[in-house]
Amino acid sequence: MTAVGDIRGTINDRRAVISLLRHLRSAEGQTDPLPVWEGLRALGDVVRAPWGAYFVTSFEACSQVLRGRNWLVPDFAWQERQPDPRRWQEPATQELTGTLSRINAPTHTCQRRALGNPFDRATLEGMRPRIAALVSGLLDDLEERLRADGEADFVRTVAELLPVRTVGEWLGIPEEHHAHILDFAHRQAYAQELLPTKEQLALAGRATLEMREFFGELIRDRRAHPGNDVLTGWIHHWDAQYPHDPAAAARVIYHLTMFITIASLETSAVLLTNAVRFATEEPARADWLRAHPEHIEDLVEETLRYDPPVWLNSHVAADDTVLAGTPIAKDTTVHILYGSAAHDPRRNPDPHVFDILRGGGHITFGSGPHYCLGAALARFEAREAIAQVLERFPTLRPVGPPSYDNSRLVFRRITSLKVTT
Repeated sequence: MTAVGDIRGTINDRRAVISLLRHLRSAEGQTDPLPVWEGLRALGDVVRAPWGAYFVTSFEACSQVLRGRNWLVPDFAWQERQPDPRRWQEPATQELTGTLSRINAPTHTCQRRALGNPFDRATLEGMRPRIAALVSGLLDDLEERLRADGEADFVRTVAELLPVRTVGEWLGIPEEHHAHILDFAHRQAYAQELLPTKEQLALAGRATLEMREFFGELIRDRRAHPGNDVLTGWIHHWDAQYPHDPAAAARVIYHLTMFITIASLETSAVLLTNAVRFATEEPARADWLRAHPEHIEDLVEETLRYDPPVWLNSHVAADDTVLAGTPIAKDTTVHILYGSAAHDPRRNPDPHVFDILRGGGHITFGSGPHYCLGAALARFEAREAIAQVLERFPTLRPVGPPSYDNSRLVFRRITSLKVTT
């Protein structure tokens, strides 16, 4: 049967769901989440969460939510309709609700059209020499650390730095600020957690204040000293769109600049780290990729499928609807599980096997109107990094599995991957 024909409804098993979520938050679950995805899919394609929302576990049902016009992201209007709006009034949460990822049409459509495709083929080709040089310089640092200590942390030496340096140059943000951006981006991400604790929201709140100050000053400085960069272009465009409402123009420019900067950091770092791990952990695989560099792109796609950087995204029903045979009331939240969808055997047979030549499917970058703006750039960075790693370090291999931030259930964060030669 097709994936559509095999869709099943939901089984209400609160204890089983809680147990699986608890396991996902453990060190073991972070290292190997596949049993959790399998356990949730066994409960149905749409699984009731203890707090009244639903987890969407199958590839087909997740795709329907991402593409469907009757599904929205939880914007300000939705938050105001909630019985207990306090959760949504946290400063860190409010800050992100104004970004592209949390606004719906027509505002979302207007901003996306104005941006166009910021990383189209011509743009990426123009960026290629500089990205290659950035990768080369970071690998010089990696080589130096390997030579001095016998091992190095790939995350701190390469994976975290390449995305922030790339987007920093694109927006004209001096390198001296990159470490500060990474620091508040890591802390602000807790505001996007599934069920953030008070401590996490406090961390995110302080990070939000730092973020506002930094990007506010950056935009003010660029207004005073325009350059030949993307941010200057955004300022000119949105000032022209709101000639009589400078505050509205400032809000759009701030949210675009802040969101596109921080959204690309952790996700790209996870992709880079995982891709290097999968490319080098088996010497035979690394040798095969060196002999067949045309399949580096396939390695990147299988990495995105096998261990997506984002585990969960939330949408809400625009109207009463039915998903995979389950009635869903208007305003009800559903949590799209990217990892579970990618490991759905109805879409990808033998999903637990890492197969470079699989040619399978994933929705790691989303689908529909909220498809990830930076998808092409993330792929481009990963391909360049893998190609150079394979060429320069023929015996590079991970010392062991990565270390993770175990408190994360939405944005995956790899904190360390030790490598040696």
